[in-house]
Amino acid sequence: MNNEFLQTEEAIVAVLKTVYDPEIPVNVYDLGLIYDVETDDEKKVRITMTLTAPNCPAADYIVEDIRMKVASVKEVTDVEINLVFEPEWNKDMMSEEAKLELGLL
Repeated sequence: MNNEFLQTEEAIVAVLKTVYDPEIPVNVYDLGLIYDVETDDEKKVRITMTLTAPNCPAADYIVEDIRMKVASVKEVTDVEINLVFEPEWNKDMMSEEAKLELGLL
């Protein structure tokens, strides 16, 4: 993997950490809602993610916020978001930092 590719991946993760579920004071990355981030040679990004619940009232807001912020990364040419509910999200998917923030540790 070349350095440019790694820098793009790091930038994508950094912006994902600025997206919050308005109902939970933890970013979507540390919540474990991001299952996969793929970047191809043309810098098209495909994100596979979930929500804490299928009927999340903030779903449209969260998905659009992710799309806009990832699209703002310098080299990214396109963003596709694949919203899935398998596997179902659970609290074990959260980072240690998220669990600490929410008082689960």
